[in-house]
Amino acid sequence: MTLAIDARGLRKHFGRTEVLAGLDLAVPAGTVFALLGPNGAGKTTTINILTTLVRADSGTALVAGHDVVADTEEVKRRISLTGQSAAVDGVLTGTENLVMMGRLSGLSRREARVRAAELLDRFDLADAAGRRVGTYSGGMRRRLDLALSLIVAPAVLFLDEPTTGLDTRSRQELWSVIRSLAGAGTTVFLTTQYLEEADRLADRIAVLDGGRVAEEGTPDELKARIGGDVVELRDADGVLLLELPTDGSVHGLRAALDELDRAPAAAADGVAVSIRRPSLDDVFLDITARNAAPASPELLEAK
Repeated sequence: MTLAIDARGLRKHFGRTEVLAGLDLAVPAGTVFALLGPNGAGKTTTINILTTLVRADSGTALVAGHDVVADTEEVKRRISLTGQSAAVDGVLTGTENLVMMGRLSGLSRREARVRAAELLDRFDLADAAGRRVGTYSGGMRRRLDLALSLIVAPAVLFLDEPTTGLDTRSRQELWSVIRSLAGAGTTVFLTTQYLEEADRLADRIAVLDGGRVAEEGTPDELKARIGGDVVELRDADGVLLLELPTDGSVHGLRAALDELDRAPAAAADGVAVSIRRPSLDDVFLDITARNAAPASPELLEAK
């Protein structure tokens, strides 16, 4: 198996605060890998180290086969990074933004214009190509930002909370783009605050807590570790009154229903019982509850 990212024992302090405490990551090439964690867990710090923006205090990291410290320039040639806010010029048009980035990336004027047209079409921005980006919606600006990172096709694309602030439609449009990139062979490494996003997109997920990977696996593997189904009791307004885990068996379900039947809340009018599978929300809450001490302001700033 070829690894696009191979990080071992990464440690990073900001002042007296240890943000990463021996982080290990192994990301297969051509996959979508999601890094989850509470605020201050070190997600952005991890991306900054892997993209050569910050140097780890100790540990090693290879990205696209090159060491992020010893071969910094080689790493930079093979990656792209899209941060938490769109880095586009609102005064320029969509085409002008892309052509400018193409020229800065070493393309000829003609090559830059051809590549700009390809990307505008790919990201459904062709009709707005001649408009100033300042008139774009948030979703359009985010798609343009992603297009800018693909002027020269990267081996590894880093996305730091790429859909933050987008509406549901724009978020789903961007998901489609990310899937197509992975399908074409690009390794996508993303952080996200939306657990549904990780569930829908990621081939593998790592949950970062306490500066280390607390759990890792496919979405289904992580959810299976929580246990079986959950039986819920909700009132007439849909408010959750009580929930009980089961092992997924008929016996377990009957036992849960019997216990719910004995609960005082079950006697209220309009209550309803439902069964649901464990979600990534359950996984995230279960893992992060193990180290539930509140983060200090310094840690939150380090992120």
